[in-house]
Amino acid sequence: MLWGHEKKPRVRDSGRTRERLLEAASREIYRSGFQSAGLDTILASAGVTKGALYYHFKSKEALGYAVVEEVIAPNVHGKWVRPLQSVKDPIDALIGAVQRIPVRPADVRGGCQLNNLAQEMSPLDAGFRKRLAIIFDAWREAVASVLREGQTHGSVRRDLEPADAAGLLIAMVEGYGSLAKNAQDPKVMKAGIRNIVDWLRSLRPPGNRKRG
Repeated sequence: MLWGHEKKPRVRDSGRTRERLLEAASREIYRSGFQSAGLDTILASAGVTKGALYYHFKSKEALGYAVVEEVIAPNVHGKWVRPLQSVKDPIDALIGAVQRIPVRPADVRGGCQLNNLAQEMSPLDAGFRKRLAIIFDAWREAVASVLREGQTHGSVRRDLEPADAAGLLIAMVEGYGSLAKNAQDPKVMKAGIRNIVDWLRSLRPPGNRKRG
């Protein structure tokens, strides 16, 4: 009976240890890149032992994959997929998502975690590349889907190819993010956001462009 009472806290503690490792790994990978991320730094930040690390993740790569799947993917979903579900006006929703892109100096300095890893690891590791592709595909499909929905209701131009426009939006968001990171200047990202918003407004039918 005493053993049964002790088991649940251990399960909770184990889960919390895993969460701390993911949080610490995400911060270190964002700061240093995956290849330069130090396991000792991650362990010190998480406050756990190396044994605890290898209990939850069999390798550094497995830890990195988990960061992609359990930290980056939900973050992108929260910013770019969930806000586009069941919206009244697709263009308004997309403009809102773009205008919520962080432009604080710290955000610009580090860049986009998704794009950072894609640039660093996609040529080197198929495990990273495939997991990151799933995130980009979900993002692109969410945008394309809401644009298709807008076409059916007359709030998006009929001559638009939704999948192509979705890809262009992602390219602009990530491209301006890279330019701002290289310049280390939030003004670059702010200008990019203005340009993207203007482009999104142009996706409305000609008689409907004063809105948004």
